[in-house]
Amino acid sequence: MFLLLSSGESYLVDSGKDFHTKSGVIKTGEMKKGFGKKIKTHLGKEFFAIKPTLKDIFEKKIERTAQVMLPKDITLILAYTGIYNNSLVIDAGTGSGFTAIFLANYIPNGKIVTYENDKRFLKTAKRNIEISGCSNIKLRNADVTKGIKERNVDLVILDLQDADKVVKHARDALDYGGYLVVYSPTIDHLTKVLKSIKKKNFIDTKTVESIVREWQSERTLRPKTIGLMHTGFLTFARKVIL
Repeated sequence: MFLLLSSGESYLVDSGKDFHTKSGVIKTGEMKKGFGKKIKTHLGKEFFAIKPTLKDIFEKKIERTAQVMLPKDITLILAYTGIYNNSLVIDAGTGSGFTAIFLANYIPNGKIVTYENDKRFLKTAKRNIEISGCSNIKLRNADVTKGIKERNVDLVILDLQDADKVVKHARDALDYGGYLVVYSPTIDHLTKVLKSIKKKNFIDTKTVESIVREWQSERTLRPKTIGLMHTGFLTFARKVIL
């Protein structure tokens, strides 16, 4: 269960043992109350027991060993490509498995095949995928710059340094009408990717960025001084020539 204190203190609890928090110890008997109940610590502090969402799992349980594509960017991929619930998706590189897990939850009848060549990330990605409970993710230990095994793919997502070298393989793997999406952290990376996409005759190419600005409502209503602004560029392109 997910425990939320009104002050912003929160925990993801998945054991039947006494749980220690900054606001005191929560006894096992208290946690058995279930979702929607108030749970007290031995100091009298109250938590709300809430059913955890994917967001809670990402924030509290998923280990990050590499920079990940954030939800604000991944959700744009879902919106701009409109992939179906039963889609076949290629994700490269895996990193911590963040993107693969996020997408797998939104296409439960589909399949995510995620490529990772760096063995340093494989162990963590495998553990994170197990924690997520997603059974529709296949983890490949392979160098995607040398090729993609799958065919008739609906969507290929590239989030790796040499993405421009994978564009040709993505085109071979994609089905007619399938989408290629590339995440570029810098202008230099983006420039190389756009050149490769143009050479391979993709159409409907567009590059966007997602900027999120939160507002504060305490005392006065205004944008927060610190925000989650630019993280990277997303380039979308579509295959229409077999």
